[in-house]
Amino acid sequence: MLPASRFSPVPDLATSGPMAEQIQTAAAFRDPPPFAVEAVGLSLEFLPGGPDRLEHLLAMIDGARASLKMVFYIFECDASGGRVRDALAAAAGRGVDVCVIVDGFGANAEEEWFAPLVEAGGTFLRFHPKWTRRYLIRNHQKMVIADGRLAMMGGFNVSDAYFASPEAEGWNDLAFTIEGPVVARIEEWFGQLEDWVARPRAQFLAIRRAVREWDAGTGPVRLLIGGPTRGLSTWARAVGEDLIHCRRMDMMMAYFTPPRRLRRRMRQVASHGQTRLLMAGKSDNGATIGASRLLYRRLLKAGAKIWEFQPTKLHTKLIVLDDAVYLGSANFDMRSLYLNLEIVLRIEDAGLAERMRAHIDHHIAASEAITPQVLAAKGGGLTRLKWMASWLLVGVIDYTVSRRLNLGL
Repeated sequence: MLPASRFSPVPDLATSGPMAEQIQTAAAFRDPPPFAVEAVGLSLEFLPGGPDRLEHLLAMIDGARASLKMVFYIFECDASGGRVRDALAAAAGRGVDVCVIVDGFGANAEEEWFAPLVEAGGTFLRFHPKWTRRYLIRNHQKMVIADGRLAMMGGFNVSDAYFASPEAEGWNDLAFTIEGPVVARIEEWFGQLEDWVARPRAQFLAIRRAVREWDAGTGPVRLLIGGPTRGLSTWARAVGEDLIHCRRMDMMMAYFTPPRRLRRRMRQVASHGQTRLLMAGKSDNGATIGASRLLYRRLLKAGAKIWEFQPTKLHTKLIVLDDAVYLGSANFDMRSLYLNLEIVLRIEDAGLAERMRAHIDHHIAASEAITPQVLAAKGGGLTRLKWMASWLLVGVIDYTVSRRLNLGL
């Protein structure tokens, strides 16, 4: 059972046996409150709770005085989307330079819906607004920059589901705000993206070149960009290199279908060090869970410990490799590693790494441990065939078709 100081007991549930304990744990789960960390010249505030994410985002918009730059994969025409749009329009109306970019596939908010923003003097842009072969590449990034000094990143989108609490079946996610020198780099990348999206006849080679040539630096703070490019992006390269040398790996990941090369490195870490993987037990796409489960057996055999989060759908993207913390929009799957445009902050700091491991601990306490026996019970007969089909769909077909259609590689 969880300590009483962290979770309140839940009445009217079965009170005996390990399954009852698991049900109580999941039902009693509450998102952690916001927490702040100072690390290598950065001031970070983490927002695990959906309502806190929305209120901080609105406060950030309301507090802007010169500029607001925003990119989201999903922007819904719902109550939360309306509040954010209206706050952006109000900011533009008071003279703030506002630019919003949404993905042409993920966002259902059209130009007409953003009319109040445009009429107030703001700019609205869509990534891949017309059907072409390159349309299957997603702009999966999430970032907000206010006045060139404060940024917000994470895995969340603008939608009621991402700002709801667990008891309201909101997505479990993580946003964070950043103050420090890296905000200028985030704004620099936004400028490249805006310049490309704003040109109607922009060549896709230009954005591929921007991803390939992005300089992430070599210090303890690196802004990594992922996307469709020949070779590895800075994001894919950095996480792959860290996996070669690390002795401890902690991962809390919504979608998990990495390629064989990275799975082999993960097993090496598990066999010689310590590996904890917290994966989704619930999702809006059951195939992603099945595809992940197909990979568990060899990881467990190598010594990895695996859990599946039970209270609600998991959307968090968090990786800790020794003292290196990866935070941002990228999942640990084929699309996020090689196809979609992603933005990830890599911060190497021992104190931050321990704090983020504690954040994972909080969620492991409300998760189901996946042992070889549990996995065998879940994946008997026809179910395992479904997992194999899920892997082909999520980890092979979708990636292969998208890559060939969009990149010509």
